[in-house]
Amino acid sequence: MRVDLFDFDLPEDRIALRPADPRDAAHMLLVRPGEALGDGRVSDLPGLLRPGDALVFNDTKVIPAQLSGIRRRDDAAAQVDATLHMRVAPDRWLAFMRPAKRVMPGDRIQFGHGGNACFLGTLDATVAEKHDAGEVLLVFDLSGPLLDEALHAVGHVPLPPYIASKRADDERDRDDYQTIYAREEGAVAAPTAGLHFTPDLMARLDRAGVERHFVTLHVGAGTFLPVKAEDTAAHKMHAETGVVSEATAAALNAVRRKGGRIVAVGTTSLRLLESAARDDGTIQAWSGATDIFITPGYRFRTADLLMTNFHLPRSTLFMLVSAFSGLDTMRAAYAHAIQNGYRFYSYGDASLLFRKEESDG
Repeated sequence: MRVDLFDFDLPEDRIALRPADPRDAAHMLLVRPGEALGDGRVSDLPGLLRPGDALVFNDTKVIPAQLSGIRRRDDAAAQVDATLHMRVAPDRWLAFMRPAKRVMPGDRIQFGHGGNACFLGTLDATVAEKHDAGEVLLVFDLSGPLLDEALHAVGHVPLPPYIASKRADDERDRDDYQTIYAREEGAVAAPTAGLHFTPDLMARLDRAGVERHFVTLHVGAGTFLPVKAEDTAAHKMHAETGVVSEATAAALNAVRRKGGRIVAVGTTSLRLLESAARDDGTIQAWSGATDIFITPGYRFRTADLLMTNFHLPRSTLFMLVSAFSGLDTMRAAYAHAIQNGYRFYSYGDASLLFRKEESDG
């Protein structure tokens, strides 16, 4: 499909720089294909779901994956920034470097200079490989838990570029840019639909008889990369690693057998469920890397509803929601959201989408 079909104009003042307070006070747009749009709040969610429905959360935990460093090559030095996006070994991360032209294989980089220092004041790495689009393979001098500890000491919260370009990260972001149920470290971007949940909202969902289950997909920085191709067929997704446990797969299959609906909280949960699904819709235990790219025409096998934030123009995530509820429906929903003051992107408002072919829910 033509990528320009997924373009729209978004005023700069619609980009949220801080989350709603409390989190579940954010607006939520109800999108049922073929029906009128509904304006509500995230706190309305318990009344919109049924006893026996199941929410599927992504319990990945964001790490301080934004690093600043000094590249050293012989007697020459240059400042560089790295955003880690996928761990490939205990001591190795794939990362996006800026500016990419300043690094080449064999370069040594000292991270942590001038910031919160670790050990002797730096965290050192070697550029082992250089790939396309500014991606490199970094081999750190530390490994495993020691590397994790060092990243927490010298790294920063990797705020999305549309926020980072407007303000620096601060201590508030360490809490704000993390879901309350985050458990498995490894993400460099938050599963942002989950940022809306509070302990009170969770308790109300429990009382409403709504189940909750967890999967893990470590969101990578590739989620922010624009689609530069003119046609979706030419776009290559960056892979992300994830896990669906046997217990979660069995529980979700049981929900479907009993007539309950699966509600994916976030596009990451949905992409992982679809990666783990058989053709007949049965969800199986699964682990590995997924680069699934969902565009209109895709046949969904798992989730009946999708709770998600509002996404960038021409992004793979806007393509995914357009596949879920229909392109015309989502273009109308986004136009409504812009006109009615909804806040966009990671710290913005939410939408609750019903699947196009099962929208009578």
